[in-house]
Amino acid sequence: MTSIPARRRRLTAVTVGLVLAIGTLDFLLGFEVSLLVFYCLPVVLGTATINWKFGVAVAFASVGSWLVGDIAAGAHYGNWVIPWWNALIALSTYLLVVWLFSAVQTLQREMEERILQRTAALTEEIVERERLERVILEIGEKERSSIGRELHDDLGQHLTGTALAAQVLGEKLQANLADEQVDAWRIVRLVEEGIEKTRRLAKGLLLAEIEPDGLREALHEYAATAAEQFRIICLFRCDEVTDSIDSDVATQFFRITQESVRNAVCHGKAKLVEISLQSSADSLILTIRDDGSGLPPPDERGQGLGLRIMAYRAEMINASFRIEGIRGGGTLVECRLPHDLTPPDA
Repeated sequence: MTSIPARRRRLTAVTVGLVLAIGTLDFLLGFEVSLLVFYCLPVVLGTATINWKFGVAVAFASVGSWLVGDIAAGAHYGNWVIPWWNALIALSTYLLVVWLFSAVQTLQREMEERILQRTAALTEEIVERERLERVILEIGEKERSSIGRELHDDLGQHLTGTALAAQVLGEKLQANLADEQVDAWRIVRLVEEGIEKTRRLAKGLLLAEIEPDGLREALHEYAATAAEQFRIICLFRCDEVTDSIDSDVATQFFRITQESVRNAVCHGKAKLVEISLQSSADSLILTIRDDGSGLPPPDERGQGLGLRIMAYRAEMINASFRIEGIRGGGTLVECRLPHDLTPPDA
C-alpha cells in the first residue's frame, strides 16, 4: 500500500506538471487564445488532494504562468495596469474556486463525522437494546420459575393437605351414614382436580431450561397437556433428530411452541394444532400449524407482543422465524436453525 507522504508527493508533482503543461500550451497558442479556464483543473486538484493552502499556491502559480506565457508570446499592452488587472481578476476567480471547494470539503467532512458519530450512537443503542431485551427475557424466565416453584411447593402442598382433610371428613361422614358424605367426596374430587391442574401449570412454568436431547420429550408432553388444557386436538410429530440439541435452542424452541399454541387457541380459536420437529440435511426445523382463523390484519399484526417475542427468541439462537397464513384458514409458524450455527454468547 502506498504511504500517505509518497501519495502527496505524487499528487503535488501531478498538479505542478499540469500548471507547466497548460502554461506551455498557452505560450504555443499565442496570447490571442486564452487558456485561463483550464488552470482551474490544477487549482481544484491541489485543493482537493492536498489542502486549501496548496490550492492558493497553485492559483498564484497559474496566474504567473499565464502572464509569463502571454508576455513571452509577444503580447503588447497599451498600459501596464491592464495585465496586472487581468491577473488580479484571474487570481480572484481562482481563489474563489479554492474557497468554494474547500468549504464543500469541510462541509462533507463534518457530515461524514456526524454520520459516523450517529452510526456509532445507533450501534451502541442497538447493542444496549438487545442486551436489555435479553435481560428482560431472562428475568421473565426467572419469575416464571419462581411462580412455578411457589405453585408446586406451596399451593400444591396446601391443596394436597386440603384434599386429605376433606377425605378424612368424607370418611367420617360415610362412617356415620350422613347424607353430606356425597358433598364431601365431591369436594375431594374438585380439590384433586385442582391439584392436577396446579401440577401441570407448575410444570410448564418450571421448564426454564430444557436439557440437551430433552426437547422431543418436552414437546410431546406439552402437546398432551395443551390438548387437555385447551380441549383441542394437539398432535406432535418428530423425526429422528440424531444431533444433540443445545439447551438454549431447546428452551427457545419450547417457548416458541408454547406461545404459538396459545395464540392459535386464544386468538385464532383453533381446534387442531400440529407440532412438528424435523431435522433436514442443513437445518433443525420446528413448525406449528393450526386450523384457526389465521393471522390478524397487517395493521394489527405489528402490535402483537407475542409475535415479536417469538421472533426475538429465534434471533437469540441465530434461527430464522416465519409466520404466514394458510390458504383456507389457519396459521403456519416456522423456526429454522441451520446446523452450522450456534446460539450467540450471552
